[in-house]
Amino acid sequence: MGLVSRFIVLEGGEGVGKSTQAAALARHLGAVLTREPGGTALGEALRGLLLGSDRPAPVARAETLMMLAARAQHVAEVIEPALARGQDVVCDRYSGSTLAYQGYGRGLDLGEIAELDRWASGGRAPDLVILLDMPAEGARQRRAGSTPDRIEGEGDEFLGRVQAGFRELAVASPGRWKVVDASGEVGEVAAAVRAAVR
Repeated sequence: MGLVSRFIVLEGGEGVGKSTQAAALARHLGAVLTREPGGTALGEALRGLLLGSDRPAPVARAETLMMLAARAQHVAEVIEPALARGQDVVCDRYSGSTLAYQGYGRGLDLGEIAELDRWASGGRAPDLVILLDMPAEGARQRRAGSTPDRIEGEGDEFLGRVQAGFRELAVASPGRWKVVDASGEVGEVAAAVRAAVR
């Protein structure tokens, strides 16, 4: 009997190195690498609408529904088929980000978001969520010099609520969420991520 495929998500605020670490972990595991919002043609189109700083900002509820529309397509088109083939999936952001950004950050009702997310995802939850966490100042320094997208440009107060939200989510589900200190060198963080997966 073969190994059961795993669905692993990397979460965290802006500038913590999620994309770098997700790519490294996917290479290490031989897993399918994907991201949210995105991962499908529809998801990438929605990502452009959601994150483009040159576009009109959607209201918070519209933003949430766009994220969830991208997730529904992503689960159906990428995540479920890969898991069904026996492949591991590593995803850069998933449901935790919706709760952290649209719930804690925007102030929308967490219970309502969670219920809509379960419906949009068909109930597909990650087997493991790795929260990359580091002090806000370090993350800000990492982002310096890059052009912020619409959400990155929301400012420190908003991003602080998001970071606090991620930490609360991790504390609430210690069996599923593992917190990794993302403030070290890339290789050190990658080793800690692999240890969390083991």
